[in-house]
Amino acid sequence: MSDLYKIALEGVVVQRAECRPAVSESYMRLKRLQIEESSKPARLSQQLEKAVTSNYKPVANHAYNLEYERKKKEEGKRARADKQQVLDMLFSAFEKHQYYNIKDLVDITKQPVSYLKEILRDIGIYNVKGTHKNTWELKPEYRHYQGEEKTDE
Repeated sequence: MSDLYKIALEGVVVQRAECRPAVSESYMRLKRLQIEESSKPARLSQQLEKAVTSNYKPVANHAYNLEYERKKKEEGKRARADKQQVLDMLFSAFEKHQYYNIKDLVDITKQPVSYLKEILRDIGIYNVKGTHKNTWELKPEYRHYQGEEKTDE
C-alpha cells in the first residue's frame, strides 16, 4: 500500500480482539490487485528500433581538462631557486601565518615539492596530529624571524 495510509496508534491494550475481513467480492478484487501490483518488476527492459541520438556523445578531451593542460604548460616545470631566496620567501610567509600546508607553500614559493620539503626539514616542524594536522610551522629557534640571518649554512 501507499505511504499515505500509514496510521500510528498510541495507548495501553485493555482488551484484545481479532479481526478478519468479510470475504466478499470487493475484498477479493482488492487482494488480487495487491498481489498483481507486488509481482510486477520494478524496472522493465525494452527493445529499441533505432539508436538513441539525444544523449551525450563521448568527447576526446573535456574543456576543463584542456584548460588545466594549458595552465600547466604556461607555468612550466618548477625550477629550483637559490636556497637563500626560498628561505626568505618562507620566512616572510611564516611572518603572516604560523601554520601552512605544503600545497600553500608550493604556491607561495613556486618551488618543486621535494626541494621545498628538503628546506623545510631544516627550518620547520611537520605537525602529524592535533588541530594543525598535516601542516608545517617554524622550529622555535626561527619563530621570531625579522630579517636577521639565522640559517645554519
